[in-house]
Amino acid sequence: MTTTVNLGIVAHVDAGKTSLTERLLYAAGVIDRIGRVDDGTTRTDSLALERERGITIKSAVACFDVGDVTVNLIDTPGHPDFIAEVERVLSVLDGAVLVVSAVEGVQPQTRILMRTLRRLRIPTVIFVNKIDRAGARPGRVLRELSEKLSPAVIDMASAHEPGTRGASVETHDASHGSFVSRLLETLTQGDDALLAEYVDDETAMTYTRLRASLAQQVRQALVFPVFYGSAVTGVGVDELVAGVTELLPAAEADADGPVSGTVFAIERGPGGEKIACIRLFSGTVRVRERLRFGAGREAKVTAITGTDARAHRTAVTAGQIGRVWGLGEARVGDAVGETRSDHRRGQHFAPPTLEAVVVPSRHSDNAVLHAALMQLADQDPLINLRLDGVRQEILLSLYGEVQKEVIQTTLAAEFGVDVTFRETTTVCIERPVGIGEAVEFKDADETNPFLATVGLRVEPAPVGNSVTFGLDVELGSMPYAFIKAVEETARESLQQGLYGWQVPDCIVTMTHSGYYARQSHAHGTFDKSMSSTAGDFRRLTPLVLMTALRQAGTRVCEPIHRFHLECPADALGRVLPALSKYGAIPQTTRTRRSSAVVEGEIPAARVHALQQRLPTLTHGAGMLEAEFGHYEAVRGAPPVRQRTDHNPLDRKEYLLHVVRRV
Repeated sequence: MTTTVNLGIVAHVDAGKTSLTERLLYAAGVIDRIGRVDDGTTRTDSLALERERGITIKSAVACFDVGDVTVNLIDTPGHPDFIAEVERVLSVLDGAVLVVSAVEGVQPQTRILMRTLRRLRIPTVIFVNKIDRAGARPGRVLRELSEKLSPAVIDMASAHEPGTRGASVETHDASHGSFVSRLLETLTQGDDALLAEYVDDETAMTYTRLRASLAQQVRQALVFPVFYGSAVTGVGVDELVAGVTELLPAAEADADGPVSGTVFAIERGPGGEKIACIRLFSGTVRVRERLRFGAGREAKVTAITGTDARAHRTAVTAGQIGRVWGLGEARVGDAVGETRSDHRRGQHFAPPTLEAVVVPSRHSDNAVLHAALMQLADQDPLINLRLDGVRQEILLSLYGEVQKEVIQTTLAAEFGVDVTFRETTTVCIERPVGIGEAVEFKDADETNPFLATVGLRVEPAPVGNSVTFGLDVELGSMPYAFIKAVEETARESLQQGLYGWQVPDCIVTMTHSGYYARQSHAHGTFDKSMSSTAGDFRRLTPLVLMTALRQAGTRVCEPIHRFHLECPADALGRVLPALSKYGAIPQTTRTRRSSAVVEGEIPAARVHALQQRLPTLTHGAGMLEAEFGHYEAVRGAPPVRQRTDHNPLDRKEYLLHVVRRV
């Protein structure tokens, strides 16, 4: 019986993920020639920019067989600007290979990825690549893995003559006494039954029993086996494949259960048609069947292929990955069929904290640019497109400058739109600091030109709770469509608070409601001038909400990153003053031998500047790792973001735009 393993390849940029993918496909006979990243000839780097820059930008799926095991191999980006691509792959993996360079060792992105893999309990094996490169030090890297990633790493082989083209690998087995001792010591820390057996009779402990416990603990993400090799020469790759098939779990497959899966990527066919890449956890999806996905949407499946887009199938079953045609409204992250309760779903990495205005070179391209970016947003929901209807500008949320370049190149190559970006700014948020209430009645006086009564209360909510909408009025006090219009408009209006930033973490409660029932003139038809419509509530709600928010008050908060900085001990005297200059707050500083480690917090807006300055401060020997930590109140005057709406904070301006009168 054939089993399937959905395997992700993850690493810091330039550790050799794509080269390893090429070697694995070649060893399995899928390709007859190994592509090179530098030459732009790899199978999984299909985008022109990927080939030009030699980095992976979009996740790609390839497939190979090892005996009766089918491996779906997902090559993911390593550059932190494309962490969103890694984000969506995590929920579909059965296991992962974390690639670490034998030369550079554990790098900042390596630590972030490993923390996430451990938190999500994704079974992981580690491949120390490039043992044939000058400067390769596998022993040092193993110590780094134990100190910086997890103490529960176990080396499954030894590297001989590292740093030379003749580097080779010797697999450990029962004849290697020191390996068996390390294996026993590591495994007994996570397996009480194994420890009890050993204490009862240590002579009865067999190597077979140890391997069984190893496989069990790897599948529980408690232990992380380490393999050595070179993707370029192929040394150690067979041993890695054997370890993957022995130690990582196969996909759970309930083909007869209810359909349940997730869309983890969106591709485009030759004619521009949308193709949804789906990992199916249970059930079977067949061609010509209607399939539910997302928030109540449904469509007919017109075609299915496997990981090879040319091989058409009649169905995709539980445990498999399939490319599905016909789901024209599908978006990345959509659930397919029944929603699955899974700790891996949701957001695992921080949202982008940067924003920039994208401007077409030709003003006539505005409409085409918006359509193109909407299409890209379908493929990457973290792009977070914002349209400024007042200034007719488009703003994009970003992770970094490289992502900006990729979007610019993609727009030019795929859509024929040349664009430039304005200066990148940091995205802040606003949080309410008190409680505010406001109400406008439909017939109190002429100051309310809308046929609606709306009263709202705004108050702070616990951090991380987003926006909660509640009712302090009877649900039947007016049509539900009007209540829904108030809720939807309130959520939309809170995208811009008193200073123009999004307002999460708040509770909005409807305290008053009122409307004019459907009316008509005598013997006449419906007259909307005498009857309330949902539009009345949509236009009135921003005025009431902003009045309540102004009464509550808001505090602007900026994103703060946690940082981990390593540098030579003799550079610490230069590094600490620089940290202060960039607004960083060191929380711990420790030195060991000739190196120093500083950990603390730094405003996200200053991370890039510190990264650029660090090589000079440390003579190229410093390493900075930073990731989102939390939001913190801005010190001094709060930054203001230009509004993209008709500004309900200015009643006169708002009414002039909305109803053409004051």
